[in-house]
Amino acid sequence: MNLPAVDTSFFFFINRNLQNGIFDSLMPFITARSYLIFLPLYLWLFLKDRRNALIALVLALASILISDWSANVLKNYFERIRPCSALDGVRVLVGCTKSFSMPSNHAINAFAFITPFYVLIENRMRYAFVAVAILVGFSRVYVGVHYPSDVVAGGLLGILLSISVVELYNWSSKRFETKPYSTVFFIFLLALGLFRIYYILNGPLDLSPDEAHYWEWSRRLDLSYYSKGPAIAYLIYAGTHIFGNTVFGIRIMAIIFSVLSSIVLFILGRSAYDEQVGLFSAIIIQIIPLFSTYGILFTIDSPFTFFWILSLFLFWKAIGSQNSGSLTYWCLLGLSIGSGLLTKYTMAFFYPCAFLVLLTSKEYKKLLYEKEPYMAFIISILIFSPVIIWNSNHDWVTLRHTAGQAHMAEGIRISVKSFADFIGSQLGVITPLLFFLMSVSVWKLGRKGKGNFLFWFSVPVFVFFLLKSLQAKVQANWALPGYITGIIAFSAFYIKRFYSGGKWKRILVATAVFLAFIVTSVAHYPSVLNLPAEMDPASRLTGWRELGGEVSIIYLQMLSAHPVFIFSDAYQVSSELAFYVKGHPVTYCINLGRRMNQYDFWPGFNSLLHYNAIFVRTGDSSMPEKVAAAFSKVEKKVFTAYTNRHTKIRDYSIFLCHDFKGLREGRPEAY
Repeated sequence: MNLPAVDTSFFFFINRNLQNGIFDSLMPFITARSYLIFLPLYLWLFLKDRRNALIALVLALASILISDWSANVLKNYFERIRPCSALDGVRVLVGCTKSFSMPSNHAINAFAFITPFYVLIENRMRYAFVAVAILVGFSRVYVGVHYPSDVVAGGLLGILLSISVVELYNWSSKRFETKPYSTVFFIFLLALGLFRIYYILNGPLDLSPDEAHYWEWSRRLDLSYYSKGPAIAYLIYAGTHIFGNTVFGIRIMAIIFSVLSSIVLFILGRSAYDEQVGLFSAIIIQIIPLFSTYGILFTIDSPFTFFWILSLFLFWKAIGSQNSGSLTYWCLLGLSIGSGLLTKYTMAFFYPCAFLVLLTSKEYKKLLYEKEPYMAFIISILIFSPVIIWNSNHDWVTLRHTAGQAHMAEGIRISVKSFADFIGSQLGVITPLLFFLMSVSVWKLGRKGKGNFLFWFSVPVFVFFLLKSLQAKVQANWALPGYITGIIAFSAFYIKRFYSGGKWKRILVATAVFLAFIVTSVAHYPSVLNLPAEMDPASRLTGWRELGGEVSIIYLQMLSAHPVFIFSDAYQVSSELAFYVKGHPVTYCINLGRRMNQYDFWPGFNSLLHYNAIFVRTGDSSMPEKVAAAFSKVEKKVFTAYTNRHTKIRDYSIFLCHDFKGLREGRPEAY
């Protein structure tokens, strides 16, 4: 008899042969309400030993979070059908869900929960916890929803994961005695990283249009691209090469660069001030809405933030080194700035900011007459040279695009609306109170010593975009680099002096940090606000998966009879369809007189004569006459995407086009 047969026999022995009236009443209660048994046991322990009971509870809850997540991942990997769905003659005493069976979530969570109590509580009551966990596992087999092996595997894995949590606690407790700040920092980053992995795998957000578009770039690697440098494409290529063309494969780099940003910021804060400033700077950057976004969404700002912080650190070390090692720092600075330029052209602000630091400092002004800063500049340009080469072969379109983004053609004008929009956006992405205190701290620390370094890498960037907003619209994230040294200034001026300040100042600082944390937390789960789609900023990141599923069905049906291609008139839609349609087909973006985008540099679909096609637009819209005339027959279908709460996200117009006859596309109206 093989193992599956033994498992099935043992299942039926428990499920049917042990049947009795007492178990029929008791086991469904245990399987659904086991916490009502654990609760009095915990209260008894709490009255006996409050400290260890509280520690054990925290570790138990942390263990459950990890174990429940692990069980869900393994279930989807093994895909074992529950016995209540796979076998005949099963006595099912509770609902038989459609989720998979191996391992049992109840078992893994029960044993993960009790393990810290068993390890930390040295009295006989810990055996009662074990007994309840065993009963929970037994009940899952008795009520007919799990095989015995599901329970055994879940129990063993729960114990293993929980022991790991307990050991981590023991290690960090000992280390905290000698290295408190770095220990807290390590635990914080570990918890944050695990949460973000979980969120990416299970969260509510689809790929943003920009993420999907950059993923499209990664399928066509080049020296550079129309609107951005090549770094984002190569990083996504690396992530998807390891983890596949999945949301996680794309966004894993966001987690990595966010963690690296905090690590380097910790080192910079420690180098400029002390470990306390480094710790709080590295933590605060992760709870500010603007920066926390790029720890999950992988856009150019994720690696850009890292390279800006790394360049700050290398510049700080370079100007502070009075020995032969300074040349190494200057060369590494050139590499870092160049890499930053390959991610986002805003990195160019580093040059004038660094120049102002040197120019306004008596101590460092002499470096303007040394060769090392200019070596760093030359190295950075060499690293950036692929963008220059690509643009020289493409009529310098990136310069044209950047000029268009900056609204340079509009000339000098005053726009009160764009100015107000920019101020409002900054208060939103930083939070008002933290924005105010950060500004005060940069100003108070002034332009002397370390404050000079913080001031000139913060104020010029913000002031530039503030003035720019008087002329035209400025995106909320454009001033991002100016806030990084502002975070260090806030930590040095307010957090470091937290207990030496007055009561109201402490309340003000604590409120600022807490408010930023709350806004960031809600931003992760915007559905709690129950906002309508048109007011929900996260709506841009929902509905795409559903659209891809609908188009996949149509695409496969049409493809079974005739070759088909997919296109849109918006790069956002084309990119999302390329990712979410089954098989990741090549998609196209037709130019009907819109602004240029990267699709215009890739081969179009004019050679696909007599193909059928699927044309998709957002909203309930009509087919452009020019496009309709290129096909013999066109059918329209409106698809509506909804949230899990059946709230409407948006409509999509899907056009089923037959027999493509050729189409002359328009020229870009702008860059």
